[in-house]
Amino acid sequence: MAFSVPKAPGFAQMMKQGSKNYQGLEEAVYRNIGACQELAKTTRSAFGPHGMNKMVINHIEKLFVTNDAATILKELEVQHPAAKMIVIASQMCEQEVGDGTNFVLIFAGAMLGLAEELLRMGLSVPEISEGFEAACDKAIELLPDLVCNTVSDLRSVETVTKALKTSIASKQYGNEDFLAGLIAEACVGILPSNRIQFSVDSIRVSKLLGAGVQSSKLVNGMLFLRECESDLKTVKDAKVAVYTCPFDMLNTETKGTVLIKNAKELLNFSTGEEDLLSAQVKAIVDTGVNVVVSGGKVSDLALHFANQHKLMVVRLNSKWDLRRLCKTINATALPRMTAPTPEEMGHCSVVRQDEIGDRNVVIFEHLAKEDSRINTLALRASTENILDDLERAVDDGVNNFKVLTRDQRQVPGAGACEIELAKQIAKFGESCPGLEQYSIKKFAQALEAVPRALAENAGLNPTEVVSKLYAAHQEENGANKGVDIETGDVIDAAEDGILDQYLTKHWAIRLATNAVVTVLSVDQIIMAKAAGGPKPPKQSGDWDKDDDE
Repeated sequence: MAFSVPKAPGFAQMMKQGSKNYQGLEEAVYRNIGACQELAKTTRSAFGPHGMNKMVINHIEKLFVTNDAATILKELEVQHPAAKMIVIASQMCEQEVGDGTNFVLIFAGAMLGLAEELLRMGLSVPEISEGFEAACDKAIELLPDLVCNTVSDLRSVETVTKALKTSIASKQYGNEDFLAGLIAEACVGILPSNRIQFSVDSIRVSKLLGAGVQSSKLVNGMLFLRECESDLKTVKDAKVAVYTCPFDMLNTETKGTVLIKNAKELLNFSTGEEDLLSAQVKAIVDTGVNVVVSGGKVSDLALHFANQHKLMVVRLNSKWDLRRLCKTINATALPRMTAPTPEEMGHCSVVRQDEIGDRNVVIFEHLAKEDSRINTLALRASTENILDDLERAVDDGVNNFKVLTRDQRQVPGAGACEIELAKQIAKFGESCPGLEQYSIKKFAQALEAVPRALAENAGLNPTEVVSKLYAAHQEENGANKGVDIETGDVIDAAEDGILDQYLTKHWAIRLATNAVVTVLSVDQIIMAKAAGGPKPPKQSGDWDKDDDE
């Protein structure tokens, strides 16, 4: 009689052999909390102006050296399901307000660590979740009372510069004054009459290797890393025709065959083609056009006639570049090389070829700032990695301006907002009668993670800094007191111009709490065994051949 091996009892007997099942606090909840805390620990040291850079090499071996949490998470490709929930929460914050990703990670990691302590004390998951949600609602309710500044005039470069400085300092500490001024000028210059219609895509970035960050400049229009095809390199008061087709002879609708019997007929045929192309170029010039932009190749013959008629020719390979240029100069892209009507023509103050560093660039510039619909920041730096980091700082600055067009309120930075919320939420926890008060107090304690991270990364004693801040916040009018990361002293964040956007804080607190509650509500992890079936052949293999052939 053959022996039969019985299947494992319980849940495992329902599943395919090889599947895994984790359940309960020890196996599922603590395991998830541990993964999320490890993720938060990774980006915590990159937080604030003194945040350390991470060197990330992605799956195609591209190197990133950055302290931008959004980029780090994107390139890490986190696989753990619970950690992925925290990543999604930070990505939602990035989509909603364009900033605050690291805040979400640090705050969520701190909340989960403290939730684990409560679970070990004997509290149930629903009690902890209810407490966190009540504390989150209280924080959102208290946040408007902490507003210390409202950006009064979004068309004032000086006012906008002050509002953007803090977010840029966390990415480019030391260059924040210069970069904030540059970004503010670019954003204010193209702000529509209805400010809600401001588009982040209207600020373009061109990265030019060489020189230093302070050599970066603003172009009221568009800058392309190309050179002119024609001999003419500068045109003032330009009238521009934009074509998506090549700058060459128009192809006939149908194929044709020409029978040529002698050399004279061949000469007449090629002369006829030349005359036709010359007539096409002349028809374009007669409309007043003095700059042609082509989306395809530029033939030598067409270029010859363009030079003859003093016509500037620029070639752009990207259809996106063509579309943005049309928006900048208010032109219509034409699919065939025909003479444009006055409505289809674009207008620009100057089109010129310039040299920046060792790169030739073509600039379509509006001398009157109000005429420009798209502005370009020409960024300069000594290495590609610094240029990439500068681009991320610009992206954060532009997104912060976009947030200001929706809500002009600002709260104090430098950890002041978090400590004031922690103080008031802890007080609120004392007044709650149920077991939820423990998780409400832990929520308040989790908010301390932000000033602690700032202090740690600046080489200060975090416990000493937090105790100083609490003492300062007990005083009258102490709600704006934050930490000076250079000296460790307590400063007035509002007076020193260290300000965070109200909407960023609002969404970061809400999204972090939602992610934490979702992670805590998981009590079982089931990993089904992968389905069977033929494995794919090796690189040099063949489906039809056996291994022994």
